[in-house]
Amino acid sequence: MDGHVRRLLNRVSIALAAVATAALLQLFRHSSSSCLAEGGGPFSACAALSLAPLPRTSCDAASRRVVDPDLRFARLRASPRWSRRGAALSAAAFAPLRRLRLLGESSRVLCVAAGAGQAVDALHAAGVGDVTGVDLVDFPPLVRRADAHSLPFFDGAFDVVLSDDPGAVTGALFPSRFAAEVERTVRRGGAIVIAVDRRFGLSTVARLFRKSRVVEVSEHVLARVSLIL
Repeated sequence: MDGHVRRLLNRVSIALAAVATAALLQLFRHSSSSCLAEGGGPFSACAALSLAPLPRTSCDAASRRVVDPDLRFARLRASPRWSRRGAALSAAAFAPLRRLRLLGESSRVLCVAAGAGQAVDALHAAGVGDVTGVDLVDFPPLVRRADAHSLPFFDGAFDVVLSDDPGAVTGALFPSRFAAEVERTVRRGGAIVIAVDRRFGLSTVARLFRKSRVVEVSEHVLARVSLIL
């Protein structure tokens, strides 16, 4: 009796495996034919990934071409908005740093929440050679990926730490941890430059930086820029 049950179970298992295999083959043939119909070639339809919003089907993604990172950056850098942002940063942040002799050609600067790298590019244009940009999402060639809550740098590694994103501190998952990491990576006697959203009180943000003091505040086009030592 046990042998009969085992043989029956084996036959059922084989039948189920055959049905599953047939279903997968049918699905594969259907997907392949749909993509080939759109692309017109055996490999062209599924050769490229897209940087656009997530497609509804694999064939939608196949019809979009990849944007070269260098070309994407060149287009951004050539835009008027990019130039205006750089000029505003130079006036609101770089000028006070130079006046206090905290920013020069040999300065080591870290840009946190750097986005596409506008602050990094502006610092390079201002003559600063050693600039590092980090954000949660990398943006070549100026910004690498790193979490501001746990910066991968030694204590006191930078002369200046700058964040030109008004929501970097107030929008952080743990603002106090963000501030502590910024203070850890700037050298003693260095400077922290933080853009602060106008909706938040400056004193509220300043209290997050427990080892520093505010020495200057200037008006920026999008936010107030605070210089903290």
